[in-house]
Amino acid sequence: MGGPTAIVSALHEELAAVLALMPDEQAQVVGGRTFWRGHLHGHDVVAVLSGIGKVAAATTATALIERFGVQRIVFTGVAGGLSPGVNVGDVVVARHFLQHDMDASPLFVRHVVPGYGRATFDAHAALTAHLVRVSEDVLRSLPAQWPDEVRNAFGLHAPRCHQGLLISGDRFVSTTAESEALRQELPDALAVEMEGAAFAQVCHDYRVALAVVRTISDRADDVAHVDFPRFLREVASRYSGAIVETLLNE
Repeated sequence: MGGPTAIVSALHEELAAVLALMPDEQAQVVGGRTFWRGHLHGHDVVAVLSGIGKVAAATTATALIERFGVQRIVFTGVAGGLSPGVNVGDVVVARHFLQHDMDASPLFVRHVVPGYGRATFDAHAALTAHLVRVSEDVLRSLPAQWPDEVRNAFGLHAPRCHQGLLISGDRFVSTTAESEALRQELPDALAVEMEGAAFAQVCHDYRVALAVVRTISDRADDVAHVDFPRFLREVASRYSGAIVETLLNE
């Protein structure tokens, strides 16, 4: 496919890991966002932070498509695990996306996006399948290279790659009551975050390929005890860099 590939990160540390792989990046500011244009393993790449929340994410996605002409978007970030067995240090590769806070009832069924007649939007099948393979490879190799202290601190002895439904909303889910309510309402949801479904809707509108991988940083509940800055620095950002580099090197 022609056109650049967008690499979108949710957090500065993850974007830094991607920029470190690009030998010739140049900054360009559009809509108050800094976009980094360059190359990675011969691919024309635009790297950017998504912004937090669905509106910021939709603006970023639209700018990538309209201003830079990207043909595919790969998003890396962190998320809270919801489904049983989706643990800290695992990754979730999204197959489908849903806005858990979309509610135009009684005019529309809860979660259905008005004007679309649907509640879920799909990731690009082929790009996502490639992302799954790469993520599984990284999970097999990278944690084994880390000191026992890191593996023990975050329980990274057998991290897994999950595929399925990723849900998004403009609310940071961090209590057991909230996460349990989401599990009851959306039992197929693997993880929760704040941007993926917005990217999916924009990519659906423009017919742009989207693939999203999220590292599980917590269980979105009252008992989360992970040292998040350390987790981001020593686990999530390393996952992101390794996954992006391997994806574009194949």
